Amino acid sequence: MTAQMHPMADEAFRDIVLTFPDQRDWVLGRVLEHRAKVDADRPFLQWEESRPLTFAETNREVNRLAHGLAAAGVGHGDRVMLFLPNCRDYVLTWFALAKLGAVEVPVNSHYRGQFLEHVANNCAARMVVTTGDLLPRIAESEPQLLHLRQAFVIGAVPEDPGLKQIALRDFDELRSSNEDDPAVTVSPSDICAILFTSGTTGLSKGVLMPHAQMFFFAEQGASLVRLTHDDVYMNAFPLFHGNAQFLTTYPCLIRGARAVLYERFSAGDWIDRIRRNDVTLTNLLGVTMDFVFKQPARPDDADNKLRLVYAVPTAHAILAQFKRRFDVHVFVDAFGQTETCWPLMTPYDEDRPPGAVGKVVADWYDVRLVNPETDEDVPEGELGELVVRHKRPWTLCAGYNGNAEATLNAMRNLWWHTGDGMRRDAAGWYYFVDRVNDALRVRGENVSSYEVEQVVLSHPDVLECAAVGLRTETSGGEHEIKISVVPRPGLAIDPVALIRHCEARAPYFAVPRFVEFIERLPRTPTEKIQKHLLRKSGIGPSTWDRVAAGVKTEHELKRERR
Repeated sequence: MTAQMHPMADEAFRDIVLTFPDQRDWVLGRVLEHRAKVDADRPFLQWEESRPLTFAETNREVNRLAHGLAAAGVGHGDRVMLFLPNCRDYVLTWFALAKLGAVEVPVNSHYRGQFLEHVANNCAARMVVTTGDLLPRIAESEPQLLHLRQAFVIGAVPEDPGLKQIALRDFDELRSSNEDDPAVTVSPSDICAILFTSGTTGLSKGVLMPHAQMFFFAEQGASLVRLTHDDVYMNAFPLFHGNAQFLTTYPCLIRGARAVLYERFSAGDWIDRIRRNDVTLTNLLGVTMDFVFKQPARPDDADNKLRLVYAVPTAHAILAQFKRRFDVHVFVDAFGQTETCWPLMTPYDEDRPPGAVGKVVADWYDVRLVNPETDEDVPEGELGELVVRHKRPWTLCAGYNGNAEATLNAMRNLWWHTGDGMRRDAAGWYYFVDRVNDALRVRGENVSSYEVEQVVLSHPDVLECAAVGLRTETSGGEHEIKISVVPRPGLAIDPVALIRHCEARAPYFAVPRFVEFIERLPRTPTEKIQKHLLRKSGIGPSTWDRVAAGVKTEHELKRERR
């Protein structure tokens, strides 16, 4: 055993407080029923500026949807895709599926083409809940969607969306008149959701999250920020990601607090939203902390009730100024992934060194830093891959859906391999260095380099391609995507046309910024692409930059018009 596996008390995070100590209660529907009884009239689910639903009202609406979904053929274990922008019905449908023991499959609302097809075919969902605006994406991919047969549409249903096999129904048909609990037996070990996380050497992987794991992730989130029923927690990040789901909405359900959700993040309206809603807690992800800070300062910036910000990663370079400007003095961070919850968390009342992401949650996890090639422990202070083992059942994921090989590889030697490179200091603080593999972080999204490459390779004039992430002065610590492209012999490719090709087949955040045309990709003797050399070459004289060239995606143009 190493010292990393048994940290001393001052080297660990030990502030997890369980609202529901009995693990048999770690089921979303059971938590909602409890909260609807003990806090029936307390406000819970607020969509933007509208009147919040109370816990009792939320439970009744959820029960109506659960009965409607059951009547539509959804049963225990069935997968249902939520291909939606943020909206109140997103949360209600998620909760209703959980009550039925069905499995929520959140889908990035920017997905299209093979990104969308892979998720739909992997989860084998027969039903999707979506909007009329997103139906054309489904229609484009319909011939490749092997299982999807029914779509419930929120809002107006188009007269002719171009669908031939997928039946359309109005979402409001799901609102049954029956407000009673459906009384389906659901176990903490049952799968609650499949969240897709980006692959690095292959397609995105569907993380199988048991009810107990999602509950514990939310309990961790509540403990990290010391959430109470008097708090108001605001989140404007996508519900198809975990942050808005089980780090804001679900913790508020567990602790009896009010959750305020918006369709999208706005740096310009950030402090005004906080004031209008008496917000006490909020989250900032990626470059959004910097976006807020770069807004023009106003004399009343400090006039708010905000007591804490969960910022990941925390921008330490502006932290002191941010605290003074907005009069918020507690910033917390944590580190984990969808597969593991948070094995590392920052103590609430302890100063942390710049760059530190947390200490081991020692009562719940064993943690080691290992050589990724040998799985042997690295000396303290040296870079190693973070590997994790849980101490309580069902608080890690149940593997990757339909991908036994990836599951076994991640669990080799009976430790979950995160793929995250970290260092640990003598005081027990852990510091994230980089991904061991090639995943990219762009605009707050995890992007698979492999999926970007597949889109580029679908261009008829491209022979080979490799995608890497570069950090620039304007990327806020995240990545800008660079593609190194080998054209087919004798052909020249217009970089603007290549970008338009990608834009039509990929979500906006997966569209490359930099393009470099080369004769051959650097490879090892075993023909593996040496991506570290492509990253090292960075931006050179032959690198085309679409930002410098003034080439904007439709998403960027829409954002400018708002």
